[in-house]
Amino acid sequence: MRNSRTLGSITVDDVAADAGVSIKTVSRVLNHEPNVSEKTRLKVAESMERLGYRPNPSARGLASNRTNIIALVYDNPSDNYVVNLQRGALDACSVYDYSLLLSPCNYRAPDLSAQIVQNVRQRALTGLILTPPVCDVADLVRALDEVGIDYVRLAPIDRERKGLSVTCDDRSAARDMTLYLIGLGHRRIGFVIGHPDHGAAHERLEGYRDAMKQSGIPIDVDLVEQGTHSFESGVECGRRLLARSPRPTAIFAGNDDMAAGVLYAAHAQGIDVPGALSVAGYDDTPLSRQVWPSLTTVRQPIQGMAYAAVEQIAAGQRPQHPGLRQQSPHKTLGYEIVVRDSTRAPSA
Repeated sequence: MRNSRTLGSITVDDVAADAGVSIKTVSRVLNHEPNVSEKTRLKVAESMERLGYRPNPSARGLASNRTNIIALVYDNPSDNYVVNLQRGALDACSVYDYSLLLSPCNYRAPDLSAQIVQNVRQRALTGLILTPPVCDVADLVRALDEVGIDYVRLAPIDRERKGLSVTCDDRSAARDMTLYLIGLGHRRIGFVIGHPDHGAAHERLEGYRDAMKQSGIPIDVDLVEQGTHSFESGVECGRRLLARSPRPTAIFAGNDDMAAGVLYAAHAQGIDVPGALSVAGYDDTPLSRQVWPSLTTVRQPIQGMAYAAVEQIAAGQRPQHPGLRQQSPHKTLGYEIVVRDSTRAPSA
């Protein structure tokens, strides 16, 4: 008996769930790849028949004739973040004999999926690295599953979804940074949230909240501002936080660009950092060492995440490559609190 859903709405996600296999396995069956057991192939075929799934022939055809090109797909206002991603991906591509294609996009474009699938078709790409917030565009992820191309999501909101992903424990990192500020003696700690469409931004907010609750400090909603990961949003949020009475003695921003904006707002008002205000950031981008005072920040392994993403693609394409370790489909990398000149104990 066929599923009551209309045939056009059945996707590889549905087939994978019905057959109890991964989406990638369904794609391998559709593209007649050899590394699938006959038992699994039969199970997938039975699910497709039961659900009435009809694959898109033009999409399936994209899985063949791949080149050695991996595309880094991004839409992020932080140039520092993107540059670090590029460096990590380029380093890995040089090791595993790939070329890297930079693919900026507008993640809110209504035809985003069509644009990227067309790019895959025209350039016969081997794989994609999807950065936040692109990695959380559901229509795009479904379209890529239909194509059957390898892709890796960096720091996605949905970290339980099947497929390849690389993350950092953002919640724990933000908690530890907030606990560091509390350990210095700060109690009125402001927080600047990153772009609302980025999963990591929400994780970092939760980490800040965890630390405040753990320390028995009430969370003042007036000390939490919504940014967009840009320097300009950091300036605006910093101005609003510094207008509070009493003002915070420390401000923790969800990335270095916004933290630099907070520094700018403080300098413009003649507020001494770190004498009268401590400022902390997140990412440890080059900007954190270029501003004055240099930023205390969370060292997120941005380059390492991009490197790991290329390794995950290489593991599927070239499992016999010398030096390539067995890869986990979901990798979580570590972090470090880097203490510099922008934080110290609050003045009396």
